[in-house]
Amino acid sequence: MKVLSKGSVYALRALTYVVAHKGDIGFVNIGELSRSLDISFHFLTKIFQQLTQAGILESYRGPNGGIKLARPPQEIKVIEIVDVLEGPEFFNTCLLGLPGCGEFDPCPVHDFWKDAKAALREEFEETTLAELGKKVSDERLRIKP
Repeated sequence: MKVLSKGSVYALRALTYVVAHKGDIGFVNIGELSRSLDISFHFLTKIFQQLTQAGILESYRGPNGGIKLARPPQEIKVIEIVDVLEGPEFFNTCLLGLPGCGEFDPCPVHDFWKDAKAALREEFEETTLAELGKKVSDERLRIKP
């Protein structure tokens, strides 16, 4: 079951890659990230524009342009990225997309999704990009297809 949009998944993969492989070296070329992670350059650029507007990233334009984290990775929570790319109502919506789903008019998966999304939100609120990057570098977890 896929819960997050492609945009959120790609952002988390790309930013985790930056933290794990590039550290705090300054700007990272978007083209390099695109090739390394097999993500569309144009789609990744649009994702990064949203994260830059939200103050999570800083960007540098031009032929050698790129992005860097606006704050140290230990200060950036996964929930910040998800909120920007999924929207603030992500954790308040029905898994099946049914309007009005709730305690008084639930869908068939309401009870399951209510508990699952609460647990997921808590994990996203507690987990930082630094932790994700450390898992990739220390435990050699994969982020590439």
